[in-house]
Amino acid sequence: MRRFYRKLAAFCAAAATALSLAPAAARDFPTQPIRIVSGFGPGSAADVMARLVGKQMESRLGQPVVIETHPGNSSMTAAELVARAPADGYTLFMATVANTLNPITTHSSFDLGKDMAPVALLGVVPNVLVAHPSVPANNLKELVALAKSKPDSLTFGSSGAGTASHLAAEIFNQRVGTRIVIVPYQGGSNQAVTDLLTGRITLMFNVAATLAPHVAAGELKALAVAQAKRAAMMPNVPTLAEAGMAGYDAGIWIGLLAPAGTPASVIAKLSAAANDGLKAEAVQSALKQQGVDPLGGTPQEFADFIRVDIDKWTAAVTAEGGRN
Repeated sequence: MRRFYRKLAAFCAAAATALSLAPAAARDFPTQPIRIVSGFGPGSAADVMARLVGKQMESRLGQPVVIETHPGNSSMTAAELVARAPADGYTLFMATVANTLNPITTHSSFDLGKDMAPVALLGVVPNVLVAHPSVPANNLKELVALAKSKPDSLTFGSSGAGTASHLAAEIFNQRVGTRIVIVPYQGGSNQAVTDLLTGRITLMFNVAATLAPHVAAGELKALAVAQAKRAAMMPNVPTLAEAGMAGYDAGIWIGLLAPAGTPASVIAKLSAAANDGLKAEAVQSALKQQGVDPLGGTPQEFADFIRVDIDKWTAAVTAEGGRN
């Protein structure tokens, strides 16, 4: 019995020591290099954001920030790697919309909002609704009227079944009650853009950086931006909300997260460094060239954003599945 009590006392002493050290470790954070893991390769919007913001975080946190790329499974390989890392703030993840969308389309149990701790929503790559010049509609109201008067006559090109561009078109049909045919391109968006330019398909949601040169040349018509704010690259193009479709947001977002259970004080330090770094003139200029609109915000705002994003894509996937 005495041996039992000695073991119990030793256990309690160890637990008390751990509890006393944990706040100190969080208070002194960071004391070693931090790594940011991206699920997309060099040159991608997520990788560019990680390198730009990571460099700024270094000077604000006083520790090196190392960027690692772990491509695979639409960025889920990297997400799961970080989710399993120690919850100490030294391993972070540069997430994108793929990490809320992919688990839904694959019926994975992974939940970005529960399995990871949001740090900051950093930016968005604006999605723009464009039409071939042959389409006799120059704004959203005219497009909806045309689509309703001629069901199944217009076509949305997408980057493949289950992708953000596909489900953006699906949500559009849901919201306005149209029957625009969605045409998936398994090879990605490049072929879809080529066919849109030739008129083989008539409509598409795609990123502003890709579409802006074609819009400027008169080869495509930009009807609306599919996010809450106008795109910096296309400031004269109204949002879908401004054009009459309130609450529609299908921008390709980028944000920073940590493993679930990371101390709140550590998350606060990381969030402050990331948000402050995002404001740096060099970062703002570089993001503008990449066609990325900077955002910023608190961990709670990012958590709320992720939940809305998951609910939005879940509804779209459910509706799309019910029609198959």
